[in-house]
Amino acid sequence: MTMELVTQEPNDVQFLQVDDVEPVEVVPGIIRRRLPATERARGWMYDFAPGTEWPEVDVHDGEERYYVVSGEFLDRGQRLGPGSYVVFAPGSTHRPRTETGARMLGISILDR
Repeated sequence: MTMELVTQEPNDVQFLQVDDVEPVEVVPGIIRRRLPATERARGWMYDFAPGTEWPEVDVHDGEERYYVVSGEFLDRGQRLGPGSYVVFAPGSTHRPRTETGARMLGISILDR
């Protein structure tokens, strides 16, 4: 007996190209793309132009994670280049910035 390991339900997965998601300007030089969300998490992509900084201290209600796709972020005293992965605990804070311009892909874990 062979067990099927891949689900085949038509609504249990979403596929998209992130650059096709409508960009929204957060502040001049920072663009957000909201990616599909579930009841447990929401995804997002941010593009920072060179010399930009998040407009305020970001306080996390739940866990937040991001992956540096390109460029370099300066966050909590660390230089984070492509391939860097950061995990913030609930209640943590940060204010990322970039000198070079950068792109991050993130997931916010929602309280249930």
